[in-house]
Amino acid sequence: MPFLLWAGIRIYRSITFNINCQGHLKRAADANTVDLAKQELKVALAYMEQENMTGGYTSVLYRTPDEDVGFWHTNLTASLTELENLKPDAPPLERSNMLIKLRETLVDHTQYGEQVTLPDGISVFPNNRGYALFGIFGAIVGIVGVYLIFFSHDYY
Repeated sequence: MPFLLWAGIRIYRSITFNINCQGHLKRAADANTVDLAKQELKVALAYMEQENMTGGYTSVLYRTPDEDVGFWHTNLTASLTELENLKPDAPPLERSNMLIKLRETLVDHTQYGEQVTLPDGISVFPNNRGYALFGIFGAIVGIVGVYLIFFSHDYY
């Protein structure tokens, strides 16, 4: 049961994050106008700030650059600042280049297609260590439970 509870909570947190942040980042990357991109980026950044996703690392054992939440937040904030500093009378080519640059910032091209650039494990940040320990505990309890149910019967 603990492992199933852990999995359910992780799925719920992932869905919630996708609705409140990741989906808006994807929409900002897909935006056809600077105003629309700004609007979506603001929603995502507001959620990140509300959930304290502004600094730290998502890693549990060691720190790697792709898990740096501070860099990710700072980079997105800088992108919004650049969009806001773009003059309303900027030529269409400059506006288009700004949207291309934003898309390159927000989206990675992987072997599975395009994915929004996110630190691994961000949906449960800042509680990654607690979720990892709870998941390990749940898995151990599950394995012991399966063993006791199927292999500990006395057959005399």
